[in-house]
Amino acid sequence: MGKVYLDNAATTPVRTEVVACMQEALSQCFGNPSSSHGFGRTAKSGVEHARKTIAKYLNAQPSEIIFTSGGTEADNMILRCAVRDLDVKTIITTRIEHHAVLHTAEHLEKEYGIQLIFLNVDSRGSINLKELEEALSSNPGSLVSLMHINNEIGNILDIKAVALLCKQYDALFHSDTVQSIGHYSWDLQEVPIDFLNAAAHKFHGPKGVGFAFIRKNSGIKPMIVGGAQERGYRAGTEPYHNIVGLECAFKAAYDHLEEETAYVKGLKAHFIKGIKEAIPGIEFNGLSEDLEKSTYTLVNLRLPIPEEKALMLLFHLDLKGIACSKGSACQSGSAKGSHVLTEILTDEQLNTPSLRFSFSKYNTIEELDYTIGVLKEFVES
Repeated sequence: MGKVYLDNAATTPVRTEVVACMQEALSQCFGNPSSSHGFGRTAKSGVEHARKTIAKYLNAQPSEIIFTSGGTEADNMILRCAVRDLDVKTIITTRIEHHAVLHTAEHLEKEYGIQLIFLNVDSRGSINLKELEEALSSNPGSLVSLMHINNEIGNILDIKAVALLCKQYDALFHSDTVQSIGHYSWDLQEVPIDFLNAAAHKFHGPKGVGFAFIRKNSGIKPMIVGGAQERGYRAGTEPYHNIVGLECAFKAAYDHLEEETAYVKGLKAHFIKGIKEAIPGIEFNGLSEDLEKSTYTLVNLRLPIPEEKALMLLFHLDLKGIACSKGSACQSGSAKGSHVLTEILTDEQLNTPSLRFSFSKYNTIEELDYTIGVLKEFVES
C-alpha cells in the first residue's frame, strides 16, 4: 500500500474545493481589503461574507468573530488580554491543556503575578466538576481555560456544564476548541462561553488562518496594534485567500457534518475492534476507546512492547508509509515525552510506547487494516 495518513489531529488534507476557492481568490481578488477602490471593496466584501458564514453556523454575531493566524495566536490573545484588560487575577486550568494555553498562562504568571490553579485530572484525563466549583467559589473573578477536546487523548469536556458553573460564579470561560470546531455542532447562544478559538487546517482548510470568538462587550482591547482591521482587535492586512479558504472548509464541514461524522466514527470503531483482536494486551490512553466520551477522530493507544524496541517503532511505520504521532505533533520533534501522558500514566505505563492515530473522511477501511497488520507484525517480530 502507498502512503497512509493517520495524523489528522496534527493537520488535515485540504479539500479540493478549498484549493479551487483559494486559487481563484489569489488570481482574481488581490486587492487590499482596507483599500477604498473597487479591488479593495471586493476583497473586504469577501472577508465580511466569511465572517457572517462562520457566525451563522455557530449562532454568534459576525462582530464576535475575529480572524487570526490560527489557534495558538487566538489562545495567546484571549488569555493575555483577559489578564491585561479584564482584571483577571487567577487562571484555572489543567496540566493537560495544549501548550498554547499552558505556556501562555505560565508567562502571564511571571509577568503579571497572577495565580495559576491546576485542577487535578484522574488516570483517564478527566476533571472533577466539584473541584472546579470549589476553585471558582474561592477565587472570584477568575478565568477558566479548559479545552473542549484534548488533542492527544481525545477526551470530551462537558463544556456546557463548565460554562454554566463559570456563569454561576461570575467567572470568564475560555475553551481551546481547535479539535472540535468543524467536527461538532455549536450553539453559542445556548452555551454561555466567553471565548473560543479555531484553526482552519484542523478541518480540511489552509494553514495559517483561524479565528477567535470573543463575546460581545467583553472589554478586551487589541493585542496587535497598527491598523483598524478586525474591528480593531488585530491590526494587519487580512489574508483574503486564506480567509475564503477557511470559509469554504468551514461551510463544507458543517454542510456534510452528519454523514462525515458517521463515516469517521465507523473508521474509529473498526480500528479499535481490529487492533484489539490483532494485538492482545493493547491498552488505550484517556477515554479514547470510548466512542461517546472521546472524539470520533482519534485514538491514543499503548503497545505491549519493551522500551528498547519502541525506539524503532515510528521509524518502522514511516518506512511502511504510515503517518501517525507519538503524542501530539507539537511534541513530535522534541526529545521530551508527552506532557499529557506524563500527567495521567504511571511510570511503568510510560515505559511502553504510546501512539496517536487520527482519522478523516479521506481514510479507508483498507488503510486501517494495513496499519493494524503492520503493527501486529512489528509487535510479534
